[in-house]
Amino acid sequence: MTMPHRFLCIDASTDTLSVAVGTGRPGDPVHGHSGPGAAQSSATLLPVIKTLLAQAGWRLDDLDAIVFGRGPGSFTGLRTACAVAQGLAYGVRSARHPRGLPLLPLDTLAAVAEEARGLRRQAGLPVPEVVVAMLDARMDEIYLAIEARGLPELAKPRLCAPDALAAHLAAALPDAHRPVLLAGNVFGPYAEPLAQLAGERQAALPTASALLRLAPGAWQAGCAVDAREALPLYVRDKVALTTAEREGQR
Repeated sequence: MTMPHRFLCIDASTDTLSVAVGTGRPGDPVHGHSGPGAAQSSATLLPVIKTLLAQAGWRLDDLDAIVFGRGPGSFTGLRTACAVAQGLAYGVRSARHPRGLPLLPLDTLAAVAEEARGLRRQAGLPVPEVVVAMLDARMDEIYLAIEARGLPELAKPRLCAPDALAAHLAAALPDAHRPVLLAGNVFGPYAEPLAQLAGERQAALPTASALLRLAPGAWQAGCAVDAREALPLYVRDKVALTTAEREGQR
């Protein structure tokens, strides 16, 4: 019998730091942590990883790969997760991993969709085939990706203005791909422009446990890379409004 792979998963793309250790197989134990992220991530991440590995009874070189949420999301959080994953990967040199541990950089919006599906199943609620995963990109924009069977191009993360979202979904999804599940952390900040958006709603964040569930499939699909090849996915290069732009919004 083939032994399951062992993964360490990290997501710091939002104000919540999420870490998980496990195999990703249904029913297998998951050792996880969720706590304040943002600026605190760099100070707490390594101690949390050490604690979770100890709980699992694993050493770092027992892992098959380190998974991290590559983005989009908080610029600082994405850089922190990527840098820590790279540093840990480079620190492992063995006959099994002569170039260090492989990394699995996974999209945070895919983790949002997976987390939303998991929450719906736990609650005994139906899970529509189409999931619209969204994260607050600040600056009056939303990070968006659509998971729909047969429409792989829609899964690429992009930016969208909240008041343009309904038109975008109407153009992107034919009627055959309805109903949809709207998932993410945008329903509070953009309540007014999203009020008339059709679809079930599920509040969800990208979590390390969601990344862990995605990891076995990503590993089998050959998504692992060497540490030097792993990069954050920013989607947007601009991180703040100018003074003139802020005044214009007022």
